Amino acid sequence: MQRRKFITLLAGVTVTWPLPALAQQPAMPVIAYLGVSDSDASAFRQGLGEAGFVDGKSVLIEYRFTKDYSRMPDLAAELVHRHVAVIATASTQAALAAKTATSTIPIVFAIGDDPVKFGLVAAINHPGGNATGVNLVAIDLEAKRMGTLRELVPAIGTIGVLVNPKNPSAAKQSSDIQDAARAVERQILILNAEDEQEIERAFATLVQQKIGALAVAGDTMFAARRIQIVTLAARYSIPTIYQRKEFAEVGGLISYGTDYSEMVRQQGLYVARILKGERPADLPIMQSTRFELFINLKTAKALGLTVPQSLLVAADKVIE
Repeated sequence: MQRRKFITLLAGVTVTWPLPALAQQPAMPVIAYLGVSDSDASAFRQGLGEAGFVDGKSVLIEYRFTKDYSRMPDLAAELVHRHVAVIATASTQAALAAKTATSTIPIVFAIGDDPVKFGLVAAINHPGGNATGVNLVAIDLEAKRMGTLRELVPAIGTIGVLVNPKNPSAAKQSSDIQDAARAVERQILILNAEDEQEIERAFATLVQQKIGALAVAGDTMFAARRIQIVTLAARYSIPTIYQRKEFAEVGGLISYGTDYSEMVRQQGLYVARILKGERPADLPIMQSTRFELFINLKTAKALGLTVPQSLLVAADKVIE
C-alpha cells in the first residue's frame, strides 16, 4: 500500500515539475502599430531590427490601419485591451487616440506637429509621461514650399491647397499657408478633403476655377492616397508640390520635406529602447534636422515646365 502511494506521488511530481519552468519563460513582447496605412511599416521594422527585435522571432507586431480618423479611438482602445507592451503610432490622430486610451502603456509617436501643443508630452526634452517619439516637422516648411512652387511656375496667380479638415493640425496648416502665400504675393484657395470622393471633388474645383498650381498639405491620409492624388494632378495637368518624397517617386512633380522613412526608423529604435527597460518619460522628443527636395523631371516635361537650374542644383534627387 505504501509502495502504491509512493508511485502515485512520484507520478504527480513528474507531471508538475515542468509547469513552474514554463510559467517563468518570458512571453514574446507584443507591439501595437496604429496608423493610416502600412507605407512606413518597413522603416519601423528596420529600426526595431537594428536593435535586435525581429517581428515574429523576438517580438510580435499587431497592426491596425484605417483611413477613417473617426475609427482611431476604437482601434486604440482595442490595442490597450490587448495589453500590448508598447503602442507605436503613425499619425497625430493615432497618437491622440492612444494617449486618450491609456496613461500607462508606453506610446512612441511619429507626428508632424508640436506634441506639447496637443498635450502628448509635457516638454520636448523631458516628456514626463507615458509618451515620447518623433516630431517630423511637417507643417513648419510652408514658406519654403510656396517659394519653390512659385519659382517652378512663376506665372501662377492663385495656388490651391489641399487640406484634410479632420487633421488636428489643419487650422495651423491653413494659417501657415496663408502667411506663406502672402510672402510670395500669391492668393490661395483652401480645398478641404477627408476621403477619396472629396479628393476627386477638390480637383474638379481646381479645374473649374482654373487654379494654376496645387500644394498638398501634410496628412497621413493624403500619403496613403498618393497614387490617386498624383494621378489626378497628371490627368488635369496641375503642377503640384508635396511634403513627402513618396509622391515624387510615384510621379508627383516635386516634394520638399522631412525624410519620413529615416524618422520612422528612429521611432523603431525608440520602441526598442523602451522594450529594453528605458522609460518614455526620460526619452526626449527627436526632431527632424534634414529635409529633402525631390524633383520628377519626367513629370515636369509632361507638364511643359522647364525646371530652373537653381532647383536642379538644390535637389537631393532628380527623377528622370
